[in-house]
Amino acid sequence: MTESHSSLPEPEPLPREDFEGINGEHHLTPDALAAQESIATIASLQSPQNKTALQQAHSQIQQYTVTKFTVKPRALVLTVVAIAITGVGLIINNWVIGLLGTLMTLALSLTMLLPWWQYVVQQWFSSQDRTLFVASVGLIVGIIGLFQFTSLGDRLQLWVKQIGWEASGTLAEWFGALGQISIAIVAVYVAWRQYVISKDLTIQQNLLTVQQNIITQQQTIDSYFQGVSDLVLDEEGLLEDWPQERAIAEGRTAAIFSSVDGSGKAKIIRFLSRSKLLTPLKRDRRLGRAILDGMGGYEEDRLDGVRVIDLGVMLAAADLSSNDLRWTDLSEANLVRANLSNCDLVKANLARTILYSANLRGADLNGTRFFYGSVATASPRSRNEVPNYETGEYTGAVVENADFSDVQRLPEITRQYCCAWGGEKTRATIPGGCEGIPNKLGR
Repeated sequence: MTESHSSLPEPEPLPREDFEGINGEHHLTPDALAAQESIATIASLQSPQNKTALQQAHSQIQQYTVTKFTVKPRALVLTVVAIAITGVGLIINNWVIGLLGTLMTLALSLTMLLPWWQYVVQQWFSSQDRTLFVASVGLIVGIIGLFQFTSLGDRLQLWVKQIGWEASGTLAEWFGALGQISIAIVAVYVAWRQYVISKDLTIQQNLLTVQQNIITQQQTIDSYFQGVSDLVLDEEGLLEDWPQERAIAEGRTAAIFSSVDGSGKAKIIRFLSRSKLLTPLKRDRRLGRAILDGMGGYEEDRLDGVRVIDLGVMLAAADLSSNDLRWTDLSEANLVRANLSNCDLVKANLARTILYSANLRGADLNGTRFFYGSVATASPRSRNEVPNYETGEYTGAVVENADFSDVQRLPEITRQYCCAWGGEKTRATIPGGCEGIPNKLGR
């Protein structure tokens, strides 16, 4: 492999015979020979690690070799002479001369045709096909020999003689009926397979439709994100929302909530919340513009602040189950009869949120805010009373008739608040029970 191509030894000349190729010699075609010489040249420059790859390439080239065989003129002359001897024997009706010419003709013809037959068999029949053919012939010969050289043949003949052939007509009718039944079974099977294939195609079409709907919904949500951003931000990226702009933003939000599923709603809520568009911001009393807090953000004002987008009743009875709502600001939103089961509500703000008859089964409530201030003085929101964010009065969520079954990581102060202000139906679903906690709701 490390020697140069010029140092390769010269090939020895092949022995000449009357019938070349009889011993299975193979000669490469010009294209294959050129390719093999190229591989040999490359091999002289390659490292030992590539030896395996070069051997595989060499084996692939061997697949394109063609068996060549040539016949010398002397063999052709001998064959013609043998044919002539056979003809003479036939003409003079001499069996000795005819038999001699016939044997010579057969021998010479078979010798010339043998390489071609070998080539045809190798090209048209694989080793597996040849094996199956020989095995099939062997099976047939074996069965014939089994019946011929054992008593099975005699027993079969005896059994055939004992058959009442007068009943053959009835037997034919039975076979005819059996054939009709078989055809009916095949027809039922074909119909069933068509139904299965049609059902599979329908399922695949439905999956494609669902995927297309998901793509379309995501495009709609992206367009909404861009539209709201362009609407509420000025050229410098500051929040310069005016009353009409806020009204249009709320209208867009209400419209898109009605056209997306729960996952789409959760994405929109996360976008609006992290963009501080759901948070009440402190504003200039004259211009109404949001005021910076001096730390790179906007200052919040829970009591008198104005939200860019007020969700209001947009999410009432909405299905948000099994979605990610972490760190979202849903304060003061109306979530009456909303489905929040199995939602991730870690660090979410639900203060003053209406959760009347809401379903929070299996939700993760670790760090979720339900009220401000102390649990001893906190109370649910009121239509007529102003909330006190220091003591917690009227800052709490409305949790009456809510379902807290199997909620995860429920904080102790949240459990106490929900037991105190949830009513009897809510108290019955809170993990850990409400024993020793008075029902301040009174119903």
